[in-house]
Amino acid sequence: MSKKTSAASACPCGGSTLATCCGPYLSGAAIPPTAETLMRSRYTAYVQGNEPYLLSTWHASTRPTEPIINSEEKLQWLGLEVKSALRLRQRKAEDDENRDTVEFVARLRVNGRGQRLHEISNFVREPAEGELRWFYVDGSFPE
Repeated sequence: MSKKTSAASACPCGGSTLATCCGPYLSGAAIPPTAETLMRSRYTAYVQGNEPYLLSTWHASTRPTEPIINSEEKLQWLGLEVKSALRLRQRKAEDDENRDTVEFVARLRVNGRGQRLHEISNFVREPAEGELRWFYVDGSFPE
């Protein structure tokens, strides 16, 4: 069963519609303004199998050189829950506005078997193509 990805369909990340949520980031019409927005758009890119977007938003220091999406693997993404965006909790304690952390749980089926991906993702914001952009650096798995 394929998931609709028309502009009027709900955004896979949980937003109202793809056109008003992650769609502008995936198409290149807009730049994600926060680490959480980037994380949500990356989740949507995984749902859509959009490897070019995933690679372009991955920090060069940790970006994989081999393919990250296996077309042979049967993946069904079931939902995303953002647990926390650390900047919101630590705004006063953190001085570095160019680093952020987002904790999330993504539910999926891999070859029919249900799985949970619980990750604390690290992001950095730095100049690229003439403006500041957020990039995914790496993540840890807190279980």
